[in-house]
Formats: sequence, structure tokens, C-alpha cells
Amino acid sequence: QVQLVESGGGLAQAGGSLRLSCQAVGPIFSLKTMGWYRQAPGKSRELVATMSDVGSTHYADFVKGRFTISRDNARNMVYLQMNSLNTEDTAVYFCHVEHFSEMLSTALYWGPGTQVTVSS
Repeated sequence: QVQLVESGGGLAQAGGSLRLSCQAVGPIFSLKTMGWYRQAPGKSRELVATMSDVGSTHYADFVKGRFTISRDNARNMVYLQMNSLNTEDTAVYFCHVEHFSEMLSTALYWGPGTQVTVSS
């Protein structure tokens, strides 16, 4: 069972920065798309950014130019650098990975979430 370990959330002031990290651990064969979603109180979970195993990225419009996703395939890690934070970025951020097993099956995994709070 693949597990995701997130870190880096916390409190930041508006205009500040935070960096989220997520490491996939366990019996990993191949990690395809890795990414980040978020869920604010009273709202649905929404995509923030994803990155494929070949480096293609996709960002939600509301983070373009402010957030940067990256990954370290050797360490099975994905990062989210968040700059120019604003109060609307306050949410629980979830790491998400698509794992391709040696049995030729695909499974999706979620991290437990890390709280990001931006104060004005």
C-alpha cells in the first residue's frame, strides 16, 4: 500500500510564501501524475497543480504565476512552492498520486492533508 507523507503547511501572512512537500512511501513501482488539491471550509476539493512523470504541468487559473509544482522522481517526492499567498489560499492541501503497479494496474492515493492558513 502506497502512503503519502505531507509536510510544510502552516501559517503565513498575505504576500508570504510556503513550500509543501509530499513523499510517497511503500511498494512503489511507477508514479505517474503527482499533484496537489485543496479544500477550503464549506467548499469542494479543487485541483491546484499537477505534474506528469515526464514533466508536463497543469495549474489552476487561480494559482498561475504564484505557485510552482516540482518533483524529485528519485525520491518519490512532489513539491508545491506557494508565493504571493492571499487569504483565499487558506485551505487543507492534499497530495495526490497516480501509481502504476508492476501488475499493470493503476491506483490513486491521497495524503491526509496539511493545513495552510494565510492571515491578512
